[in-house]
Amino acid sequence: MPLSVDSLIFDLDGTLWDATATVTEGFRRARQRVSYVPTDITLEAVRAVTGQPYPVVYERLFPYLTAEQREEFRLICAEEELASARQHGGQPYPLLRETLTYLAAKYRLFIVSNCQTGYIEAFLEHSGTGSYFEGHQCFGTKNLPKADNVREIIERFGLQAPAYVGDTDGDYQASRANGIPFVFAAYGFGEVPEFEARLEQFSDLRSIL
Repeated sequence: MPLSVDSLIFDLDGTLWDATATVTEGFRRARQRVSYVPTDITLEAVRAVTGQPYPVVYERLFPYLTAEQREEFRLICAEEELASARQHGGQPYPLLRETLTYLAAKYRLFIVSNCQTGYIEAFLEHSGTGSYFEGHQCFGTKNLPKADNVREIIERFGLQAPAYVGDTDGDYQASRANGIPFVFAAYGFGEVPEFEARLEQFSDLRSIL
């Protein structure tokens, strides 16, 4: 059933692009700068925590570190991850620009992600999609949960009937907290209990909107 919306707010990782290989490389470079992370950081491990807030990511990946070590390593990883994202970018999902061109002609488009400051900008630069999005917000700006950042976008831009497009339970919970429809990107990294629409590929947005 087609959704009746005036705007779309997108998650980033697992929804617009897959940058897990780039992020993994950043983690590995960070590991070389410390002595207390003994094991390799695999692509599979990074994929398993993609989309989670930063504290959750580091608690799950490095539960054996002390609080001080975890915070120090988080800052090093953030530096290396952002450098890697700016240099290499990620892999945009198929027909990303073509689909955004179609959507931008009809809807206002935004991004809200649990990433650090500068990461969304790296995506926009590498994908060449900056002109499609009216605004964005991320965890790194104020260390707020995704639901709060979605609410800020809705209020700041006066959105009347937005929907959130994402791939994880956290995305689903953020949409429910704001009482807006959730569009599930099933090609991404997570599972959700329910949704108003399901995408098998990003370009499916053209058939439901």
